[in-house]
Amino acid sequence: MTLQQMFDDASSVMTVVSFATFLGIVGWTYVLRKRSDFDAAARLPFADEAGEQEHG
Repeated sequence: MTLQQMFDDASSVMTVVSFATFLGIVGWTYVLRKRSDFDAAARLPFADEAGEQEHG
């Protein structure tokens, strides 16, 4: 087995692993449907601004 063939095999394996990880993330996001958690996380960047407007 040549060094080039080993790198090609490793590249193929990493492509499959990366795609499986991507599918896992997509599945976790859309299948579990934790909309309330995602909505709460989406509001976090604006939490400080709302507090400053009340006091300012």
